[in-house]
Amino acid sequence: MKKNIYQSYEKLSSHYEFDVDTKPYNAYLERPEMVNHLPQLSGRQVLDAGCASGWYAAFMAKQGAEVTAIDLSDSMIEAAKRRTQGQNVHAFAHDLTRPLPFENNRFNVIISSLTLHYIKDWQPIFHEFHRILKPGGTFLFSTHHPFMDYENFPIADYYETQLLHDQWEVNGELVDMWFYRRPLNQITHYVNEYFLMKKLIEPLPTKEFKHIHPNGYEKVSTKPNFLIIKAEKPGS
Repeated sequence: MKKNIYQSYEKLSSHYEFDVDTKPYNAYLERPEMVNHLPQLSGRQVLDAGCASGWYAAFMAKQGAEVTAIDLSDSMIEAAKRRTQGQNVHAFAHDLTRPLPFENNRFNVIISSLTLHYIKDWQPIFHEFHRILKPGGTFLFSTHHPFMDYENFPIADYYETQLLHDQWEVNGELVDMWFYRRPLNQITHYVNEYFLMKKLIEPLPTKEFKHIHPNGYEKVSTKPNFLIIKAEKPGS
């Protein structure tokens, strides 16, 4: 599974570097809400967990953050380094299912954009996020909405965590993708086990989305596509 995801994102790295910033589902659905719920960043230590080609890392560095960016894909890390060259960003490849190479209470903010659905067991990574986040720090992540995957794939049991297979058409080529769908109660369980949930957001598309992709706009205006959760580590 991990090898398959790695190979898929190695293929997708140039697409993420050059094309995805204008794709409506990223640029005009998920990102505006994620950015809207980021805390104050100036002078803060931030971990971008699953940085892809570095859009969030670059954005947060421009807000004055010192950003550490990690991703499973070596090609994505190289793309992130090119995007953030000259900025306060340290990017390197790391597997999120392995222990994180950071000391306790290192970061003020952890952000993870559309990454966690590639990981089957959330308990180890949430334990690690809790360990390295400062008390009172912010954990902000986005993932597939369980309703979307339940509706789009043949799923017999909503309450089961299930590995799903999809194919993305990118520049005329089909790229195999695998990810895990889990019920909402499991998502919130892991959050509440380690953090204090502050907000649960079901993002809506912006007007720019409608202009670029009117057919898709109608769909995501009436049915949830992504889920965003903002949480906080207890303490001060």
